[in-house]
This record gives sequence, structure tokens and C-alpha cells, in this order.
Amino acid sequence: MTHGLHRRSVVADTHNDLLDAIVRRPVDRWAAHFRERWLPQLQAGGVDLQVLPVFVDDVFRPEGALRHTLRMIEAAHRVARGNREAVELCYDGADIGTALEGNRIALVLALESAPGVGEDVELLETLYRLGVRIASLAHFGRTALADGSGEDAAGSRLTRAGVAALAEMERLGMLFDVSHLGAAGVDHVLELAGRPVIATHSSARALRDHHRNLTDDQLRAIAANGGVVCVNFFAPFLHDTDHRIDRLIDHIEHIVGVMGVDKVGLGPDFVKEVLEDVTPPCCETPFVESVPTHRFLPGLEGPAGLPLVTEALQARGWSEEHIQLVLGANVLRLFRAELGRPAAPATGAPCGVSPSAAAR
Repeated sequence: MTHGLHRRSVVADTHNDLLDAIVRRPVDRWAAHFRERWLPQLQAGGVDLQVLPVFVDDVFRPEGALRHTLRMIEAAHRVARGNREAVELCYDGADIGTALEGNRIALVLALESAPGVGEDVELLETLYRLGVRIASLAHFGRTALADGSGEDAAGSRLTRAGVAALAEMERLGMLFDVSHLGAAGVDHVLELAGRPVIATHSSARALRDHHRNLTDDQLRAIAANGGVVCVNFFAPFLHDTDHRIDRLIDHIEHIVGVMGVDKVGLGPDFVKEVLEDVTPPCCETPFVESVPTHRFLPGLEGPAGLPLVTEALQARGWSEEHIQLVLGANVLRLFRAELGRPAAPATGAPCGVSPSAAAR
């Protein structure tokens, strides 16, 4: 019964760092590595819509940040081109609809912290042309655009360039992602935003007092903005010691209680396999915290475990309708309304025309 409901639902994962693992392979293996290693897991988890973050490790910053950003975007295009029967890189809501109707996984590109942009906000339009449709301005530390949540003690709002980046993203039809942004920065964005925002992988600060989580006031403001918060599965952000699926469901239910069931999605942040792929056994993981295996939710170390979320929600007495909203319908609604839809006509080639549409 559970798996039947899961399979009938649109399942959207708004944060899986799989591109970081793919891009470390030889170029001629990018599409094949996705097909052999990741596609079976996405299919086993019933994933219909997958956001692919473009994350640039510190080792590439600052000089190599833009180059590595472009390599990861190219990897996504080659993954899509080499697996046409199974996935489609999508630029707007219509593309996502076409992919889903064709039983293909809809892939959406997202910048995570945008280190390759720096203060050159005009590059957002370049990256938009390459398919990027979501972006955040910081990770844990400081960028030219904003401070990440690891810098909360500074109390920093967006920089002048960060304010310009928000305006440019709204003009283009690129969703602003508040995950990882410092607390004062989140508040600043919500003061300025004229379009809905998304938190691609954030949980509830009321349940776990961690700087990566959102306060109830922020959750309410995102709901009022028309945005969606996608709950992070990373165990240390859910509880300091109790790493069971029930703690994830606690966060989902808390955020639903604050925002409403139509404002919540799933942003798993599956990193266990990615870290194993990119970190030599001899070395410490290049991550902000220690992440041994026991700090991942049992059964939810990767996308194949996603039906367990449906099962756990059913065990809590959730209705099928509400489960389907959180599994993906809420994210799908937001993407159809906002993704790739410019706020106003642009000069030159129209921004709202996707490369796929232009080719047709």
C-alpha cells in the first residue's frame, strides 16, 4: 500500500549533490557513471523531479570557482544527453511537465553559493542561459554576495551585490534559495523579495538549534512570501544524538504546523555516497562537521530509501492527499509557476524561452 501511494505520487528531491561525484570522473564517463550508479537509485526511490546543486569545494575557490561551476553544468548537460530515455534537463514548468508525461526524471540545475559569480552579477544571466534555474548566495562562510549561516555572529545582511543578485534572479525567473544563508540575510531577502523563494534543504530550528535550520518566524515569512521549505534529512541537523526517521518526521510535522501543508517539500541532502566517492580513505572529509556513517538516518542514506518517508508519514496518520503534497506536489506547483518565467520582457533574446523550446 505504501509503495503504491509512493509510486502514484510526484516525488521531488530538491537537493542531491550527485553532480559533485560525477564531475570527478573522466569526462567520457560522466553520462555512464550517472546511468550505472545514480539512475537506479533515483528510480528505486521513485524520484520524478531532481534538483542538481552545483557546489564548488573550497579547493577550487576563488580562482577556479567559475571554471568548476561550468564543468559541473556541462556534466549535467552530458548526463541528460547521454540518458535521454530516462531524464530530461528542464528549464521551465512546461519542460518539467513534458518530462513527467514521458516517464522521465526532470532535472533542474541550481547554484549552491555561487562562488563563480562573485560581484559580477551579470554572470547570472549567462548561467541562466546555460540552464541554471535556482541559486543561493552563500554556503557556510562569507561570499561577495552574503554571509552563510556559519557567520551568523556577524549579523550580516546581503551585500550591495547580493541585493542586485536577488533583483536579477527575480527578473530572469531564477528561484532564490535561502538554505545556507545567514539568519540576517534570510530576513533581508524576505524584506526585499517580490517573488516566492525556496529553501531547498533546511529544517526546523525550534526542534534542533543549529544555524543551518530556520526559525519559526522565518518559516512563517517564507509561507507569507508564497515560498516552499524543503526539509533536510541530514541527521545532525535534526537531532544531536537521536538519528531515527521519526526525528525527520518530527521536523516535517513541525514545519507543516507553522507554514501549512501546502508549503513543505523534501530536500534530503544525500551526501553519504558523494563523500565516499570524492574523499580518499586516508583523508578527513572536507565537510563542516564529522559525518561518520551512524550520523545518517538508517535507510535514508540515499534516494532509494525515499519510500520510507511515505511509510513513516502514513504511520503518523497522514492522509494520502497531504503526503502527496509534501512528497512533491508543492514543489511542482512552485516550479510550474516560477521556474524560468521572467518578471518582465528582456532586451534581445527573450529570457523565458528555454534552449529546448528554441531548438523546436
